[in-house]
Amino acid sequence: MIEEKMLILLRQGKISKWFSGIGQEAISVGVTNALNEEEYILPMHRNLAVFTTRGIPLYRLFSQWQGKMNGFTKGRDRSFHFGTQDYKIIGMISHLGPQLGVADGIALGDVLQNKKAVTAVFTGEGGTSEGDFHEALNIASVWSLPVIFCIENNGYGLSTPTKEQYNCENLADRALGYGMESYIIDGNNIIEVYTKLKEIAEELREKPRPVLIEFKTFRIRGHEEASGTKYVPEELMTEWGKKDPISNYERFLLKEGILTDEKIEALRVEIETEINENLKLAFEEDEVQSEPEQELQDVYAPFEYQETNPGSVVEHIRLVDAISKGLKQSMEKHSSLVIMGQDVADYGGVFKITEGFMDAFGKERVRNTPICESGIVSAAMGLSINGMKAVVEMQFADFVSSGFNPVVNYLAKSHYRWNEKADVVIRMPCGGDVGAGPFHSQTNEAWFTKTPGLKVAYPAFPYDAKGLLATAINDPNPVLFFEHKALYRSIYQNVPADYYTLPFGKAAKLKEGGDITIVSYGAGVHWALDTLERNPDISADLIDLRTLAPLDMEAIYTSVEKTGKLIILQEDSMFGGIASDISAMVMENKFKYLDGPVKRVASMETPIPFAKKLEDNYLPKNRFYVVLKELLEY
Repeated sequence: MIEEKMLILLRQGKISKWFSGIGQEAISVGVTNALNEEEYILPMHRNLAVFTTRGIPLYRLFSQWQGKMNGFTKGRDRSFHFGTQDYKIIGMISHLGPQLGVADGIALGDVLQNKKAVTAVFTGEGGTSEGDFHEALNIASVWSLPVIFCIENNGYGLSTPTKEQYNCENLADRALGYGMESYIIDGNNIIEVYTKLKEIAEELREKPRPVLIEFKTFRIRGHEEASGTKYVPEELMTEWGKKDPISNYERFLLKEGILTDEKIEALRVEIETEINENLKLAFEEDEVQSEPEQELQDVYAPFEYQETNPGSVVEHIRLVDAISKGLKQSMEKHSSLVIMGQDVADYGGVFKITEGFMDAFGKERVRNTPICESGIVSAAMGLSINGMKAVVEMQFADFVSSGFNPVVNYLAKSHYRWNEKADVVIRMPCGGDVGAGPFHSQTNEAWFTKTPGLKVAYPAFPYDAKGLLATAINDPNPVLFFEHKALYRSIYQNVPADYYTLPFGKAAKLKEGGDITIVSYGAGVHWALDTLERNPDISADLIDLRTLAPLDMEAIYTSVEKTGKLIILQEDSMFGGIASDISAMVMENKFKYLDGPVKRVASMETPIPFAKKLEDNYLPKNRFYVVLKELLEY
């Protein structure tokens, strides 16, 4: 009845879009009723009955669809693109696949917290073609996670029929390849759906493991209303129309004497009244007003930095040691913290940063993962949703491209969209000057500094790395933590032995001078230091940014006001890098203080090469002095 009302409102222009679940209601109702109220469900955009079965007030759903404040996203997202911890429902994103990995993470959180609970996640037969589907099934199987993977096989992925989506007879057959049990269920039979799902859920609570279920059903309406159904043969519509789950169940209940025509009519009047009253509330609600300050504030979850100062004992250690010790101390501080990554357990990671961690904290908290970056980043988000913390080690920063979607579309946007934190740190061993070639040497921070909702740290020294990593883990927001491989074992420093924190968004001034301002981060800081040591006549402020998001522009502005000249050194290639934004902001805001053009020095506009002479020519460290001298003489 809600759907029928929404179709009318859509035609009247009172809602902007609608994804119909007519003909598939039995799946949502059956699955939701089979789970306990405290167990998470991750539905799709045509699973309205998940929301109504969990008892969400209708006016809030109606407000959500109209972009009103009483919805769940403050007008920032539409349809069912939202979650609500109050009802343990985690909505989809349009990229579909990541929610399957998120379900893995939620289930992992239940296992680690000794909760006897299951997680149900929905996808369509079209979504099973995505790599995330296969990654999520594999992870769940390898880790014996209590996830019920629900495939609503409704015949079409938008207009693409199943014969063009997969070449096996049944999607349930895919479970065999992942060592999982599977079932095929008549998705239009509410009793079969509920009875079988309840039985499976009870089993999984006692003996955790994943199960794949293929619900055979059909989509009576278009993918969304604007799509129509002209691509569907009429005979199919007629055949499945006879199998409508509500009509058939109604006939069954009448036959059994459980319902009467009078009871049905009374229910319809009651429901229609409820719908109309709640619609009235939603229609009377004011339109959302844009408040720029609030919009910006909600990009990140609130985080009050707590400064922790160390004792006087120091150790003379390398960057790699500082990161390892800092990570270990955070594991001791946060019992809910889980480390995930390829080879991080017994082997200690390819750079040995987690060596010995498995013995100290156990294999439950220090987890080797399959090679599936997208699924693991999504699982980290699931852990966060379930009240835990996660550190994900990318074996090399380059490999984050295989997990790019959940980083920039799930982690980055969840708090702004529906007020859900992403308590995840992704460690990024990065950088060149090590002869590792195009796939193991990138410094790809600019992929993330331009994405609102992410924080980015890029320390150049052991002291900074240890303190900033502690802060990154304390912060409930997603952090990309860059660690330069060439600095791991070449840079030593006296570092406090105790746990301590350092603030994000606070640059460090390493040199004081009056002629020019040099700004850099990561390995570039050391190249700049070497240049200044070889040329003691140059009087320069040298600023190490330490974090790129947030960025300490005040430190740069203050220095430029004093020196009148600015040069920015970055290892990344020039176009679209952080140096370009710093240059633009200084030109816009401090132009009157400049005595020369702002100069940027960066790597060549090519992929990073392997051979030493090619790599030396690619990197900017030998070009930096030439440009610096030119600017000083300007």
